Amino acid sequence: MSELFETETKQRLSREEAAARLHALADSLARHNSVEFIKNGHRVTVDVPDEVELSVEIEVGEENELEIELSW
Repeated sequence: MSELFETETKQRLSREEAAARLHALADSLARHNSVEFIKNGHRVTVDVPDEVELSVEIEVGEENELEIELSW
């Protein structure tokens, strides 16, 4: 069984900066069929298959949230 890699980052960005990050992630998926993450100085490449499940969740209330999840 392979080692679990899990990372989560949370930071405050401008709307434009957040959009740029999402564009970069989408471009990587479209061009390379993979995404790269760096954790503790180690680069991890995650291969993404041709078909994925996309889930979009929106919560509106005292705090608003848009959650986008890809799974396979």
